[in-house]
Amino acid sequence: MKQGNVVSLEDRIPKLKQQRRRKANRRLIFLLFIFFFLIVCVVYFQSPLSHVKTITVKGNKVYTQSEIINISGVSQKTNIWKVNEDEVEKSIRKLPEIKKVQVSIQWPNTVMVKLLEEKRVAYVAKENVLYPVLENGKILKKHEKENIPMNVPVLKGFSEGDIMKELLSGLSQMPIEVKNAISEIHYSPKETDDYHIMLYMNDGFEVSASLHNFSSKMAHYPSIVSQLNPDKKGIIDLEVGSYFKAFE
Repeated sequence: MKQGNVVSLEDRIPKLKQQRRRKANRRLIFLLFIFFFLIVCVVYFQSPLSHVKTITVKGNKVYTQSEIINISGVSQKTNIWKVNEDEVEKSIRKLPEIKKVQVSIQWPNTVMVKLLEEKRVAYVAKENVLYPVLENGKILKKHEKENIPMNVPVLKGFSEGDIMKELLSGLSQMPIEVKNAISEIHYSPKETDDYHIMLYMNDGFEVSASLHNFSSKMAHYPSIVSQLNPDKKGIIDLEVGSYFKAFE
């Protein structure tokens, strides 16, 4: 070997020491980074910085924002990392007027609650008290209300079940102007028809019909009334055909 290509051991030792020192420094820096990172995490989790700062509720009309927040179980003392969206949704869904609920976390510390509520489509009268009826057929017995909207019918003789659901299904298929003209609906079954109902209209007429087909027949109500004397009230029978019988 040529003398110029030979590296003495004395020359190599400082370089090896320098390489080892660099590796040790890098290892020390990495361990220090992990150490300080863990300290920052512990401080963060123990400080208010990791708590929920804002709870936003959208889509609520019947329930107030505070009611939704209380039932959700989430507060500004809750750690944002401990918020379980499924559990919060399950808690809110227990409210009878909640149709759909979606809970999401918006970092760094906001909880978003989006609601879709069941509509109040009627009121049922029981012992001189009016209770709201939801579009799913449920009666809210804990929500009494005396002053009701003019375009929402009052139901009498109805209770939760298939009869109520069939009535609400028929109302949902009815033209809005006809539905708004109904003041009261009474469930009055006959020997020949277990689904017989009486509708009391805002214009003073009464309608005798069957739940099975009343929505399609009531669609012609404006045309039928237009052919009658408005000063001569009576019963419009839509059970089988369509005829008018004036009050005595």
